[in-house]
Amino acid sequence: MSGTLPLGTGIGEVWPAPLAHRPLDATVSVPGSKSLTNRFLVLAALAAEPVTVRGGLRSRDSDLMIGALRGLGVEVDDAGAEWRVTPGPLRGGVHVDCGLAGTVMRFVPPMVLLADGPVSFDGDEGARVRPMGPLLDALRLLGATVEDEGRGTLPFTVTPPLEVPDVVEVDSSSSSQFVTGLLLTAPRLPEGLTVRHTGETLPSLPHIDMTCETLRAAGIRVDQPDERTWVVHPGEIRPGDVRVEPDLSNAGPFMAAALVAGGTVRVPGWPAVTTQPGAYFPELLTRMGATCTLDGDVMTVTGTGEIRGIDADLSPAGEITPTIAALCALGDGPSQLTGIGHLRGHETDRLAAIAAEVERLGGRCVAGDEALTFGGRPPTGLAGAVMETYHDHRMATFAAVIGLAVPGVDVLNVGTTSKTMPDFPTMWRDMLDADPTAS
Repeated sequence: MSGTLPLGTGIGEVWPAPLAHRPLDATVSVPGSKSLTNRFLVLAALAAEPVTVRGGLRSRDSDLMIGALRGLGVEVDDAGAEWRVTPGPLRGGVHVDCGLAGTVMRFVPPMVLLADGPVSFDGDEGARVRPMGPLLDALRLLGATVEDEGRGTLPFTVTPPLEVPDVVEVDSSSSSQFVTGLLLTAPRLPEGLTVRHTGETLPSLPHIDMTCETLRAAGIRVDQPDERTWVVHPGEIRPGDVRVEPDLSNAGPFMAAALVAGGTVRVPGWPAVTTQPGAYFPELLTRMGATCTLDGDVMTVTGTGEIRGIDADLSPAGEITPTIAALCALGDGPSQLTGIGHLRGHETDRLAAIAAEVERLGGRCVAGDEALTFGGRPPTGLAGAVMETYHDHRMATFAAVIGLAVPGVDVLNVGTTSKTMPDFPTMWRDMLDADPTAS
């Protein structure tokens, strides 16, 4: 059923979302991938030798990850554009602040299997409702002692075991990050680790593929005998010097802007081959009326201002849902986005949040258990309103996309975009103000 969430759960400034007054002609360089940045940081912390990370994302999430690794005894020099990570023995007796970063709360606890003492974890208030139970249960199966007072959420404390089995089962139906967290630490375990997913569904599979590819690139053998099992062999992790791809999910709102406003947006640095979920954008945007072309490493998106409704299964790429949902709210017909029930456990219940905000503007959106159903843009149009972000960076960019076409949209706490794009408001305005005739 449709979710109803109250206005005012966010904090901070009210940002007037700018209208698009003319077709766009802009080139937007997006920062590095959060998902890859934090995977590389964990692998570097577990590596056999120092690692240089180039193009890493500077954001609250990466700051939290760096802080967690430093607390565990890893040296991270991030003073310049190139970050130097020097691994060392992992220490216990420390506390990790997860903030709202799912990658920190899911990737770091398995590292405690290698530490010399207990590590406690906590985070922001919103993080304390995000699902953690399956991962904590998996750590218990691996011999760790986990104290969470039966909540299956933050806060909790993990105490490492004396011995670690080489097989574990985990239900990752609510987050693929449970599998990823176990896989990243697996090469350092004495016998490696076989991870078996036991749930009925597995969302965001490209994120697990991303993890496997980063492990393989670091010299680790990873086998996948079936779609629910990963076998990570023990070995020294040697990523060498790594470069982080641009964050394609963060490119999505800028690409979507070309459909809403008309005109063209170019995103340089687009990889020819990638495991990022944002790679689904060109196909989806084309179905919704855009023209998308890749010339070298530049992805060019051109729109006319007309947006077609779409029926799409987003189970492989749930994190791009808010951007596609913004287009569905502005579309010329009904839409349905399916396979996204796991988004109820993200920074907020994203299904309820999207439905609430579309309805706040006078549109129609119903949030089901696993899907969002949109009525499309009403004949009289959407009405401006103060839109909530729910401490969720993707809800802020969702509102910004809608604000391109709907006068009077104000966004509460746009600063939540600092989670992955510290300079989003400036980048958004620069896209709208870009003058293609300027020298």
